[in-house]
Amino acid sequence: MSEQNQSLDPASLALADLRAEREALRKDEDAVSFVRRLAQGRVDLVAAVRAGRRGGSAVTAADIVKSGVGPAPSTGSVRPPRDTDIAGDHPLLAEFDALCDRLGFDNMADLDEAALDTMEAQLRAFEATQSEIRRRLFDRIDALTAELVRRYRDGGATVDALLDG
Repeated sequence: MSEQNQSLDPASLALADLRAEREALRKDEDAVSFVRRLAQGRVDLVAAVRAGRRGGSAVTAADIVKSGVGPAPSTGSVRPPRDTDIAGDHPLLAEFDALCDRLGFDNMADLDEAALDTMEAQLRAFEATQSEIRRRLFDRIDALTAELVRRYRDGGATVDALLDG
């Protein structure tokens, strides 16, 4: 997300620039939302490992995925879902994978409680950071959308122009 574009008043942007920035921010938000959901899921997996331990048996990540253990999914955003296409080599996904590797996620069933505490805290911190980034992206997307709506309403843009572009 370009800080320079963030500071520009949406009303000062050309219509094509307004649309292009909004589309770019939507793609950024897709990636942020995707890794945020991954982090939330991995926190759930840590909780499931702990629950399995309290029950007296070790639980692996594969067991958790197969059994569906974990909290019920949240209702998520009030925004309608969109098809997304996040590349496997996206830098944010690579950053998240590196964090999980550093924390020993693939071997979490073998970790002691202190290591699980560290893993959970770092996953929650990562998720919180992504949530804040996502909120800022939504704020800017909403400002750009409001400007587009204003232009259509006031005649500064037409549907015909949209169809021609």
